[in-house]
Formats: sequence, C-alpha cells, structure tokens
Amino acid sequence: MIRIKDYFLSLSATDLLVVIFYVLLTVINLVFCNKIDSWNLLIVFNIAVILFVFWIANFEKINKSFLVHQIHGWYLIPLIFVTFKELYLVNGPIHGSDYDNILIAIDRYIFGTDPTHVLYKISHPALTELLQFSYHLFYFFPILLGVELIRDKKTDKFHFLIYSLVYGFFLSYIGYLLVPAIGPRFTLHDFNLINTELPGLWITNFLRDWVNAGESIYPWTINPIEVVQRDVFPSGHTQMTLIIMFLSLKFRTKSRPFNLVFGSLLIFSTVYLRYHYVIDVFAGIVLMIFTMWSGFKIYNWWKNIKNEKLFRY
Repeated sequence: MIRIKDYFLSLSATDLLVVIFYVLLTVINLVFCNKIDSWNLLIVFNIAVILFVFWIANFEKINKSFLVHQIHGWYLIPLIFVTFKELYLVNGPIHGSDYDNILIAIDRYIFGTDPTHVLYKISHPALTELLQFSYHLFYFFPILLGVELIRDKKTDKFHFLIYSLVYGFFLSYIGYLLVPAIGPRFTLHDFNLINTELPGLWITNFLRDWVNAGESIYPWTINPIEVVQRDVFPSGHTQMTLIIMFLSLKFRTKSRPFNLVFGSLLIFSTVYLRYHYVIDVFAGIVLMIFTMWSGFKIYNWWKNIKNEKLFRY
C-alpha cells in the first residue's frame, strides 16, 4: 500500500490531471460502448496513457537525465491534441445531434440579432487578415510565454503555466462533451463561401486551411459539416488566451503588451471570423475565471500533500 501511495506522490499536479481526465474518458467509453466505434481500442489507449504518466513520473525520480526530464515536461503537448481527437470520436456518437439552435437563440435573446451578421457589415480584407493572423497566434502564445519563463529561470511559474493550460483545456473539453456544436460559419452562414464573403489579403486562406485541418476539415472534404469537431461551447480560444494574458500580467513578463494586444484581437476574432457565437465567448470568460480560481487551489492542495513549497504568484 505504501508503494502505491509513493507512485501517486511521484505525480506532478499536471500528471494528476492527465490521469483523472483519462480515467473519465475511459468511463465514458465504457458507458457508451454501444454507440462509440472502436471503444475498446480507445480504452486500451487511455490505459496506456495512464500507465505512461505513472512510469515517466516515477522513472524521472531514479533517472534524472536531461532526456527523461524533457520527455516528462513535453509529452503534454502532443497529448492535448490527441485528447482533442479522441473527443472527436466519442462526442458525435454520444449525442447524435448538435446544440447550435440553443446557442443561436441565446445570442438572439441578448442582442436581438446574430452578432456575426452585424460584424459582417464592418468587414474589410485588411481587418480580416489581421484577425485571422491573431486567431492563429493561439497556437504560439503558450510557447512564447513558456520560453520566456524558462529563459528567465522562473521554473515554478513555468510549471504553473503548463498546469493551468492543461487544466483549462480539459475543462473546455468537458464543455464540448456536454454541449456539442459546430458554430455560426456552418449554421448562420455558408461555410463554402467564407473565403468570398470574408476575404483577406495574402495569408488568410492559408491560415484558415490550417485551422480547418486541425478540426478534421481538409481541402478534399466533401461535406465539412459532418466531420468538423464539435468544439464551439465554450470558446477554448477565449479561455486559454485569457489565461495567457492573466499570467503574463501576474508574472510581469516582457511579452505582456504583445499578449494583451493580440490576445484581445484574438478574442474579438472568434466571433468576427464566425468560429463562435458570443455566448461561447462569455462562457470562455467564466470558465477562465473558474480555471484560475479552482486551479490555484488544487495545485497547492497537491503540493501540500507532497510536502512541497506552495506556489505564489
């Protein structure tokens, strides 16, 4: 029993999040096994991930080589994307329908109209180019902030950043599971006309194709609405970008002016570019607040259990 406890105590707070979330995914696959294709393979994969996390965390205790440390630190990046794709395989079969009609109704109740139609009136190729570029920075904000913290040898802050991002992603994934939706570019607009209706200048189409590919839509896809990820509510782009902006301010990083300006543009772009309804953005804001409030408490709770120094901003 003591040995089992030691295995758990070797986990970082981020490792613990991964284990808990993959246990949740395994339970979902078991409960809905009659609806999910290849549910048994997904369970095997989930168990393999859990075992890997325990192994790498414990192996680093006896092998403190640079390679093992890097694997333990960076396995989370591909894992976040792989987890996103597993949601793709389980979300649709579980629900069988999307909840866009509810999200549209909420937006119309608040604003009396569809915000994406209102924003279309101010569209301009230069603005579209700027906002599509800003939207694409979502993939780079965490890397830029993480590199800055490592460079400045703020190791404790770097670990808390990674933990906050993983926790935030997992919470948003739960939202996707509960409220699957595809967004206004499919429901309120013609997806096939977006390059015509919202043209950019030079790189907009390329960046759009990049985003689409991440959501399982490729140039040769015949019916995008059937294969796109159900990842609209809440707006993970809003939630995660606000986390970056918040921690940039808390940690007083040199990159905070850049993060604040382009982060604000990114959040605005989520609706302007028709990826999200406004209610998704509101939900992302609320979820970000919950992520930072509860995440800080959980992070220090686990550190306290491990008798480690508590984290302070």
